Amino acid sequence: MRLRALAKINLGLDVLGKREDGYHELRMIMQTINMYDQLEIEICQDPGIHISTNLPFIPTNENNLVYKAAKLLMDEFQISQGITVELQKFIPVAAGMAGGSSDAAATMIGVNRLFDLGLSVKELMERGVKVGADVPYCLLRGTALAEGIGDKLRSLPACPGCYVLIGKPGISVSTKFVYENLHADELEEHPNIDGILEAIQWHNLYKIADLMGNVLETVTIPKYPVIQEIKDHMKDHGALNALMSGSGPTVFGLFDDKHTAQQACEALRASHLAKTVFLTTVFNNGGRRK
Repeated sequence: MRLRALAKINLGLDVLGKREDGYHELRMIMQTINMYDQLEIEICQDPGIHISTNLPFIPTNENNLVYKAAKLLMDEFQISQGITVELQKFIPVAAGMAGGSSDAAATMIGVNRLFDLGLSVKELMERGVKVGADVPYCLLRGTALAEGIGDKLRSLPACPGCYVLIGKPGISVSTKFVYENLHADELEEHPNIDGILEAIQWHNLYKIADLMGNVLETVTIPKYPVIQEIKDHMKDHGALNALMSGSGPTVFGLFDDKHTAQQACEALRASHLAKTVFLTTVFNNGGRRK
């Protein structure tokens, strides 16, 4: 079975405070984009989970979310056969785009289908949160409001069609570092999440772009100024707006015109500010995986 694991961006990311359990209370608007890893999952007679990947630094043992996701379902349903998973990574790693979580979500879909477990998307989402906070969203996909630690999800109307330019500098950012250095109670500005929700309701791309915001930039940009440089470069080349996704360091810019987006993509490549440059579109499926 061949599956696509799609990346996400955050149109808005707010942190409301720190919870007693040490996690942060979040309010985010998530959007799937047409950038993906590819997984080939096959049943084999050798018991266990056998993972191979195109990137030598990706773990292929229990430290991989693909392994954890498969093991969760295979243990619950006492599956004695094994599986092989060939994982082709294209989504940048440690980039704020939920690549690992999306791989885990695709694995759960694959195991569910291959072994005829009969679980609904909702039932998979309930299990997915045990693998990672972003896994339930990666199972849902589309445009969604995420609250709590990112596990309370509500599907939203589809985001207006647009072009998305991705730029990831040649650095990796630790999500742990970002949240440990975020002082949520001292934040002076918060993104207008309710305003973005209203703009999505009205299908107004320009208002969505205008209101985009991410409080984690207050930690990541001072440490890695190249993120701001990429944002400015995208806006100077016609982006309606540009924002860091998740805890970074990936930056995305929204464009309403294909030609402008293509020119901005070429200019960003020529600037060498970003190691990964990719032009794509938003993905919408009515909030459900086909």
